[in-house]
Amino acid sequence: MPRSAFSRFFVPSGTPPDAGLLLWTRGARAFGDGFMSLLLPFYLTLLGFSAFDVGLIVTATLLGSGIMTLVIGMIAHRYRSRSLLLAASLLMAATGAAVVFATDFWPLLIVAFVGTLNPSAGDVSVFSPLEHSLLARVANPRSRTALFARYSLVGALIGAIGAQAASLPTLAAHFFALDIKTALQGMFVLYGVLGAACLPFYRSLSPQIDIHGESQQPTPLGKSKRIVYTLAALFSIDAFAGGFAVQSLLALWLFDRFQLSVGTAGTVFFWVGVLSALSQLVAARIAARFGLINTMVFTHIPSSIFLILVPFMPNLPLALLFLFLRSALSQMDVPARTSYVMAVVSPGERAAAASVTAVPRSLAAAISPAFAGYLLSLSAFGWPLVICGGLKIAYDLLLLKMFSRVKPPEES
Repeated sequence: MPRSAFSRFFVPSGTPPDAGLLLWTRGARAFGDGFMSLLLPFYLTLLGFSAFDVGLIVTATLLGSGIMTLVIGMIAHRYRSRSLLLAASLLMAATGAAVVFATDFWPLLIVAFVGTLNPSAGDVSVFSPLEHSLLARVANPRSRTALFARYSLVGALIGAIGAQAASLPTLAAHFFALDIKTALQGMFVLYGVLGAACLPFYRSLSPQIDIHGESQQPTPLGKSKRIVYTLAALFSIDAFAGGFAVQSLLALWLFDRFQLSVGTAGTVFFWVGVLSALSQLVAARIAARFGLINTMVFTHIPSSIFLILVPFMPNLPLALLFLFLRSALSQMDVPARTSYVMAVVSPGERAAAASVTAVPRSLAAAISPAFAGYLLSLSAFGWPLVICGGLKIAYDLLLLKMFSRVKPPEES
């Protein structure tokens, strides 16, 4: 596949074309996640489910992703990454179709658990650790953080466009006299189509990407086990906190607190995504100057303070102001975190490290949405946002204390 203008713009100089293909698949999945994270809670409430029911289904999506990622981490060294990514794409396609046909609670809960639904603005799917290990494999140490920043940028930017696309069912219902339920189900079909669209890109990855030198041969965790397990435990605190404010539940809170329409919510989360995307453009430069751990901590703490202030705002404009301020900082740690994990383990352990650090995040994030849904069913104040911000600050301080002296090779 020729090197496109998209790839030339987003892929750092000297990086193989395979990285561009992975950016394309990240963008396709992010577009689907963008509208799905907003339309899923709206669709579920349309079917008659309560906020607590929505929280349980969101929990099932994250719990299923965690278990699937754990399985991938255990078998990734036995299979070609391309084959696993192709299988995941087929699962995404099947998930979109299954949501259309499953309208009762228990079938939807099963689909949420075994499928690829993502209620978050970030990438918490089974694709993530596989793509991270491949990107680390094709990047050199100096361009690694920049490449992960662009990977996160593509996800955030196109995810924002996907959030804006959440208004399409309402427009279709208005202009084409469609039933709103039918229009929503059409978007779930589109989600499945996006999964199928990833197949040719994964097939186009060069065969050499799965061929390793002896030092890079994928292996289970060995000498890096202690540091990876410690990071995984810390990341799980951050993920548990984030589960209180995943995009689906944040949208549900805005629907309830300020009677926001789906179309307006789509616009709000479009700008949330744009701000997150732009922040990630500068993450690599900040990390190069101040270090990966400092970048993670000192951009994350102010964003958590802004989030805590959101439910205290008396009106929608002020609430959105602090939500936007939070968004401008909240994702700057993502490329730094991914780059840090890939840097402090041996090349052969990267796939296992990506999975082991991702699994606790998914499992921890799967617990809190049910609690958040329960809290939202009791009060419209927004206690989940306060809890989320407080726990994230605690995580940042622990990370700084434990890893400020553990430097990646480029900072040594």
